[in-house]
Amino acid sequence: MNPIISVANLSKTYASGLHALRRINLDIRRGEIFALLGPNGAGKTTLIGIICGIVNPTGGTVTVDGHDIVRDYRAARSLIGLVPQELTTDAFETVWATVSFSRGLWGKRADRDHIAGVLKALSLWDKRDSKIFTLSGGTKRRVLIAKALSHEPQILFLDEPTAGVDVELRKDMWGIVRSLRAAGVTIILTTHYIEEAEQMADRIGVINKGELILVEEKAELMRKLGKKQMTLHLHAKLDAVPAALAAHRLTLAGDGTELVYTYDTQAGRTGITALLHDLGAAGIGFRDLNTTQSSLEDIFVDLVRRGQ
Repeated sequence: MNPIISVANLSKTYASGLHALRRINLDIRRGEIFALLGPNGAGKTTLIGIICGIVNPTGGTVTVDGHDIVRDYRAARSLIGLVPQELTTDAFETVWATVSFSRGLWGKRADRDHIAGVLKALSLWDKRDSKIFTLSGGTKRRVLIAKALSHEPQILFLDEPTAGVDVELRKDMWGIVRSLRAAGVTIILTTHYIEEAEQMADRIGVINKGELILVEEKAELMRKLGKKQMTLHLHAKLDAVPAALAAHRLTLAGDGTELVYTYDTQAGRTGITALLHDLGAAGIGFRDLNTTQSSLEDIFVDLVRRGQ
């Protein structure tokens, strides 16, 4: 299947000399949820801006469902809904008017039923006649999502969509994202809430200093790079890790009542059998143990640190 978005050798250098993007190559699959992660200033918003036709690239190409974003801007852009980070709306318009106007911008005929459905799905129906300036920050963000969905896009960009949004609304938003994905909409999101990417995304891209350092299936990424930790809850407190156990690179935790062993799940040998043998030889007993898997946040931090 052809990708719905194809980015080839994309670069962006600003007049100041800042290299915001460096030869980015990326294909987004039709109907997937793709999470783009990176620290502040990594190039996430610049990349989204270029794909959406807001920022001009210095080099490279972007096609959206076969339409070049520069040469065939209107056809490409009409397929995209964008929810920006900034709360930019017409403060003195009503919710209904501003969402309806966004639909008309892309040549869609008026459809009261569609607009009503979007507002109801986003819990905005009771605010439909309210002026934008009277709304809370979280409700304004819902309006931005409604505007982005007003023209029935095939692709939805969510740039930090839950920033400043309460927990209940965040859950509502991700419910909507899942329903849109089920209807065939392709979702691209950036987020500082890495647990959301871990929960929602099919694939993960990590960008740092303008370079795309990794694109991977989420499950495969966690399988390849994820590490496990085994925590041993000791019978007796230790002041330090015994020298006889130094080869296992254990760390002491829980005020000396826990030993933590980190191991690679993909290695031919985990080293657990040897560790347990050496613990017994050292006369160290434990009453319980548990294992934990690295989270996506652990993996992300490690990848970015390596790239610095």
